[in-house]
Amino acid sequence: MRFSLLKTDSDSEARLGRIETDHGHIDTPVFMPVGTVGSVKAVQPRELLHDVGAQIILGNTYHLYLRPGPDLIAAAGGLHRFMEWPGPILTDSGGYQVFSLADRRKLSEEGVEFRSHLDGTAHFFTPESVVDIQRKIGSDIMMVLDECPPADVTEEYARSSNELTLRWAARCKARFESTDPFHSHHQTLFAIVQGVVYPDVRRESAMRLVEMDFPGYAIGGLSVGEPDEIMYEMVEVVTEVLPRAKPRYLMGVGTPANLLENVARGIDMFDCVMPTRNGRNGMLFTTEGIINIRNKKWQHDFSPIDPVLDGYASQTFSKAYIRHLFIANEILGLQIASLQNLTFYTWLMREARCAIQEDRFLAWKDEVQPRVSRRL
Repeated sequence: MRFSLLKTDSDSEARLGRIETDHGHIDTPVFMPVGTVGSVKAVQPRELLHDVGAQIILGNTYHLYLRPGPDLIAAAGGLHRFMEWPGPILTDSGGYQVFSLADRRKLSEEGVEFRSHLDGTAHFFTPESVVDIQRKIGSDIMMVLDECPPADVTEEYARSSNELTLRWAARCKARFESTDPFHSHHQTLFAIVQGVVYPDVRRESAMRLVEMDFPGYAIGGLSVGEPDEIMYEMVEVVTEVLPRAKPRYLMGVGTPANLLENVARGIDMFDCVMPTRNGRNGMLFTTEGIINIRNKKWQHDFSPIDPVLDGYASQTFSKAYIRHLFIANEILGLQIASLQNLTFYTWLMREARCAIQEDRFLAWKDEVQPRVSRRL
């Protein structure tokens, strides 16, 4: 992987960059659709590529390990071949999913024992094993195993947890460097900064990981219930430490406003289930604001969902038709809503890149953010 920092906005920390992988390049800032189990829910890979314009998607090690399993994925030629997605893939290590199973896991220095949410069977993740699993999956960008503590833990616990995450990061890096790709393309390994909502812990985490010299850095453990302003504060603390010449990935974020505010703070990569999950529940993100498509006000509205966007779903189907599909519980409604929302998120990041390139990001953000965040 190679990252090129092409431009920084003169009035903010917003950055224009490019990540190059064996499966193609990624222009940043970028939003990554979430394909947890090798599928972005209700969206075909060719739709992601041609209609949405997605540059990279995300898979999850925990879920893919449980089903269908890394050996089957490896036998298929890796996740790219298994799901027929030609572009880059990033895999989360599964740390967040494991540690969200508070009553189903047991933590130790060696790793974490957990029980499957599917059938209750016992499993064990170590820093080394998650690297091995991601080698078999064949993702372009892999993540280290980390502990993601709840937002309300004490500072003492956050420090202890962060020390464990740092030791695990070093073990992941050692395993990565002592093994070869399972498939015929290069892979890279990102570290994850933790520290909950404590600035000193976040700063220490970032500094120690930078000393380990990873090719990219993620910020984890945010957007888990803390106020947005605290999230932004933690991002600022971390980005002051992270090297400018390497990509920065804020995990699990978020709303359109969250994306824009964090782009302004120097973040390059995002992922979140919000566009597809909210779409399946009838919330449509558009260039004019947020629509609850089930509302009766859309019953006789035959205008396109979003005439500004050039996506197939945005231009083709009327609000009245989409409302009808949701009221009738037709699967097509969920598909169209998911396409619309992913198209919108891709558009938002593309426009952000244009604004950075033209050195007008803050003015653009201040104009577009209230508009796309309002309820229609």
